[in-house]
Amino acid sequence: MKQYLDLAQEILEHGFDKEGRNGMTRGLFARQLRFDLRNGFPAMTTKQLAFRSVKAELLWFIEGGRKTSWRLDENRLRELLGYPPGKRTIWTEDATSKRWLHRALFPGDCGRIYGVQWRNWKTSGGMPQYIDQLAGAIESIRSDPWDRQHKIVATRNVGELNNDMCFPPCHERFQFFVTPGDDGKPKYLSVHMVQRSCDTFLGVPFNIASYALLLAMVAQVTGLTPFELVIDFVDVHIYEQHFDQVREQLKREPLPPPKLWLNPEVSDIDSFTMEDIKLVDYRHHEPIQAELAKDKIDL
Repeated sequence: MKQYLDLAQEILEHGFDKEGRNGMTRGLFARQLRFDLRNGFPAMTTKQLAFRSVKAELLWFIEGGRKTSWRLDENRLRELLGYPPGKRTIWTEDATSKRWLHRALFPGDCGRIYGVQWRNWKTSGGMPQYIDQLAGAIESIRSDPWDRQHKIVATRNVGELNNDMCFPPCHERFQFFVTPGDDGKPKYLSVHMVQRSCDTFLGVPFNIASYALLLAMVAQVTGLTPFELVIDFVDVHIYEQHFDQVREQLKREPLPPPKLWLNPEVSDIDSFTMEDIKLVDYRHHEPIQAELAKDKIDL
């Protein structure tokens, strides 16, 4: 994860300060990180990664809100995490924010975000149609691995941004890419993701792990080997309130990456459970406590 630490150092030393919706940030424009999953799973080792939350959120996305008429329900995320009713999740702030609460259809409603767009993209105009982008991408990987059109999944459904999402998506688009082996046949699977807004200290390590996990899961169900995770971070920043925590993290030496174990019996993207996903030999430094930045604007 040295490249992540180098990015954090670059932001601290050369970033631009600006006041935003939820406080002062120091940031840069458009940086790219690449991770080869053949060398291990890119879990943060200079502090502890909340991997249980990573896999619960990803499974929540993959479900696509099917249990609540195609809306993501924070209560379902609590179930996946094994939380008691009412315990806060990383989505509580958005699910209960003033900008969203008057639009929520039920307590815990997060609207048509992320996984709903992955699995139930609604077209505009006339009678809407619903598209399962993730299933389409997986089918394209299996049936036409060299295709360049149908391996893209988008979350920024502009027609639903203002009224149907508790918060606009930060990771807006991802695209799969198949690489041949020495025999010319499909062997490796990579994914590229674009993230518009990037909280470097708290969010980015979570996003890296989440998309690395998604890549590994899709590779398994398509019979390929996970290869490269590539992420373009567009507005990449550190909150002023996290400066001291980042400086502490930069003093720490990265440890060897862990390995990811997926239940080899799972061959369908919709069949993974929490117990089917584990990190093996995950060694890390002590956690570094920090709070999520909150809205400073009274909406």
